[in-house]
Amino acid sequence: MEKEKDVWSFKTSDLVTIPNIITYVRFVLIIPFVYFFLAEQYIYAAICIGLSGLSDCFDGMAARKLNQVTPLGKILDPIADKVTLFAVVICMVIYVPMVLPILVTLLVKDLIMLLGGADLIKKRLTPPSANWYGKVGTIIFYFSVCLIVFLKAFFAYENMVLDLILLSVTAASMLYALYRYGKIYFAMIKEYNESLKKTADIKNK
Repeated sequence: MEKEKDVWSFKTSDLVTIPNIITYVRFVLIIPFVYFFLAEQYIYAAICIGLSGLSDCFDGMAARKLNQVTPLGKILDPIADKVTLFAVVICMVIYVPMVLPILVTLLVKDLIMLLGGADLIKKRLTPPSANWYGKVGTIIFYFSVCLIVFLKAFFAYENMVLDLILLSVTAASMLYALYRYGKIYFAMIKEYNESLKKTADIKNK
């Protein structure tokens, strides 16, 4: 039988919790980030992405502290991560076209996770909340992007080797997170299928 905490549910009140409002801010920050980056105002772009990274840390903390962990929040948080990542990837490809293969790897990873989350919701299961390895990957991602942008903005310093190293480490950390989340996903699917089988056996008796 499914555990109640794993069953997907939605309440209108979940839309206006403090953690989810913080997550909405992350969506909004994407617009000025892209604008400033493409306008080559890298300091402001770095501030936007830095604020996005900080809010990513605070929404989870607020959810736990205020006891406002919701199924909707568990969906919105990774979507905000992935939309932000997509915007940054587009900007970084324009900035450093050579890193396209690494950035494509990150996009594929996030696409797989989105499809996995959608499959769980379709089965009325709540996707797992962010774990430490997912957050570490996100922190490394924001650090790498901010450092690359910071060096160019303040010192007009561009180093392709450094950019590749930073983005390679980012890709490795995110692929590790994909592996760990994949294990959780397949465990949930296995439990779900076993639950269906038990239910069918009971009905057939």
